[in-house]
Amino acid sequence: MNDNTPAGNAAPGIDRRRLLGAAAVGGLGLAAGLPSGRARAATSPSRVPVTEQRERAVVVGSGFGGGVTALRLGLAGVRTLVLERGRRWETGPNADTFCRMANIDGRSSWLTTESGIPGVPGTWEPYTGVIETVQGDGMTVQCGSAVGGGSLTYHGMTLQPSEAAFAASMPTMADDYLALKWWAYPLVSRMLRITTVPDDVLAADPYRSSRLFLDVAPDAGLETFRVPLPIDWRYARGELEGRYEPTYTTSDLTFGVNNGGKHSIDVTYLAAAEATRRVETAPLHVVRDLSMDGQKRWVLEVDRIDTGGVVQEHKRIIADAVFLNAGSPGTTRLMVKAKAKNLVPDLPDAVGTKWGNNGDRIYAWVQMDGDPGRPQGGPACVGGRVADSPIPYTIIHAGSPMLPPDGTKMMTVVGYGVVNPTGTWAYDAAADDAKLTWDPAGDADLQALVRARMNEIARVGGGMMIDSDAEKPSTWHALGGVPMGDAVDGIGRVLGHRGLYVLDGARIPGSTGDCNPSMTIAALAEHSMAGILRQDLGSVF
Repeated sequence: MNDNTPAGNAAPGIDRRRLLGAAAVGGLGLAAGLPSGRARAATSPSRVPVTEQRERAVVVGSGFGGGVTALRLGLAGVRTLVLERGRRWETGPNADTFCRMANIDGRSSWLTTESGIPGVPGTWEPYTGVIETVQGDGMTVQCGSAVGGGSLTYHGMTLQPSEAAFAASMPTMADDYLALKWWAYPLVSRMLRITTVPDDVLAADPYRSSRLFLDVAPDAGLETFRVPLPIDWRYARGELEGRYEPTYTTSDLTFGVNNGGKHSIDVTYLAAAEATRRVETAPLHVVRDLSMDGQKRWVLEVDRIDTGGVVQEHKRIIADAVFLNAGSPGTTRLMVKAKAKNLVPDLPDAVGTKWGNNGDRIYAWVQMDGDPGRPQGGPACVGGRVADSPIPYTIIHAGSPMLPPDGTKMMTVVGYGVVNPTGTWAYDAAADDAKLTWDPAGDADLQALVRARMNEIARVGGGMMIDSDAEKPSTWHALGGVPMGDAVDGIGRVLGHRGLYVLDGARIPGSTGDCNPSMTIAALAEHSMAGILRQDLGSVF
């Protein structure tokens, strides 16, 4: 492929729809639109009980921010309730916990009736599956919906940005980077037991595509590295030895890892929080509204649902402190609703602003000179960077669990980096929800750099690059909506509102340097909780 070949044009004879579906599910976990919302409304029982309960601290969401928050509250002796809309998923060797690409079903998606993955059909009854897709104007957002949040379905990339890249994304936190570097990032690394792919696994046949990327990338101007991952590689070795059904070695990780061995938040931070016996996790609890009552207490309107989405109980939960960790879309939607409906008076004007997609872009590299092999192992374990790029970005190789059936050679290559957070969320009264609008100017300069690098990889290694996000941009790395500096302070306190905190990706304006967000969200939560417990414990809650 030469530099003048459009990155979005498929080669003759290649089934573009099937190819892009394969690339999308192999990229950032899942990034090609599952249907948004419910295909049909779940019918509630004719009489749904209404209850009220009093709590000292409530954490909304159980992902990277929520898991850290819950553990630090529990260790500080604070009785804490964690509300999670999704269900708990338990895995183990040869388990059938999560659906696979070959048998996609309702476990894949949050209360929909059919698959939206190109080339992968399926219909089912609505179920509280692991991924919700939020359709915005100009951007589709993938959100985790499970105990452990997005840590169940992400590939596991646990990357720490450089000081310069961090400051480019979060200038208001630049002075705190050294503290994060010296204790918060290392603490997260220890909790998630981070390692890189071992030599023997990388040398195995299913990882041929990873080795091909490492061979070609330096000639395309990339400094390659092995990606830190929260993986116990004994499970991948067990697959290679034939003791376990393939899941790592086929990259069949989109909907969760059946064999276990992934140190996700539910089995690390949240398990440690629950072990304090001061933290309770309540799955299948959907927070509908956040408000302040006349006594300036926080009130959460919550529906307890079954796995079909049917409401079993309405709860009114009153708390001294609320820690929002529902992910960027979840937290932002709650805050935008609360502001628009005046449920919480005087929320900052910045609520609903400075949202970004972390620069996510997924490419299918097809018909390259080398042989990427079949199947292709995972998780996404190798990548590369350009040291002197004017905008920091990273390129990651990701094996695909679904390869073209006609023998077309293909692998997935992902890019992300620093963006201008041009996205906004506005209240939609008819839907009683907030809707995202994304201005593509926010990542246009970054995408030009990423596209040029992808084309250079194809020029060096042969074949061509196809931009699977060209027609319908999507992201698995939503960030912003309740931005630091404008809506929350440096440790996540909502400005002007005692006892209300935002500690997840909603406070990060658009990107986390040239890295995926998981490690930075967790490290910032560790940093913030240290300050909150030192300053607010015993006085605010």
